[in-house]
Amino acid sequence: MSAPAAAPAQPPALSTRGLSKSFGSLVVANNISMHVPQGARDALIGPNGAGKTTLINLITGMLRPDAGHILLGNDDITALKPHQRVKRGLARTFQINTLFPHLNALEAVTLAVCEERGIAGNFWNSLSACTAAVDEAYAVLGSLGLAADCTRPTRELAYGQQRLLEIALALATKPAILLLDEPAAGVPREESAAVFAALAGLSRNITVLFIEHDMNLVFRFASRIIVMVAGTILAEGTPQEIGADARVREVYLGGARHG
Repeated sequence: MSAPAAAPAQPPALSTRGLSKSFGSLVVANNISMHVPQGARDALIGPNGAGKTTLINLITGMLRPDAGHILLGNDDITALKPHQRVKRGLARTFQINTLFPHLNALEAVTLAVCEERGIAGNFWNSLSACTAAVDEAYAVLGSLGLAADCTRPTRELAYGQQRLLEIALALATKPAILLLDEPAAGVPREESAAVFAALAGLSRNITVLFIEHDMNLVFRFASRIIVMVAGTILAEGTPQEIGADARVREVYLGGARHG
């Protein structure tokens, strides 16, 4: 009796193949090939100017690559526009304190939910027409610890809460992959732990790739770490592997050991 056929390997949630981008003679992404497994909590680190935000901009469609491919699962999304990638389940955070300063958290997330459902035009006419959307928005805010302050104007929230609200707005699009560019940037240390604790509590159905400079947060919360230097991938691995990598310590961690 023959052995049963092995199940096909699950594709990465997100991957790039030979991704390159230049601005004149300045190479900002040089043949980047990486993969982010399903359900991962991957950190993207590297010194200033390494190309981390450029890579996120390429993945989200804000920049067009000169060469290479971007895949969600098995689907090539390289030619898709940013809003089409959002519809495919790719979301990133953005600065809500500029966009929604006069709305409260519940209104802002409800608007995002209505937009995802294609009923945003009803939001300003009658909030009662979006009762289900309000309930969904409240649940998203509750999952991030924002329910108690959901009726306060955005501009009155603590900065750490504003960063969580950015994440809530991204979650309202029902992403399969969430990209976060320094979610704790500018957040007081006592609040940054709360931001990452909320991220750690997200469903494993959501894959997370985040840029972060605070190595204590990275080594505490990341399941894998991708290290960029000068527009290339220097190393990928678990926090233990990256912490022990002599190349990484030399160019970025300053000889310090983590883990």
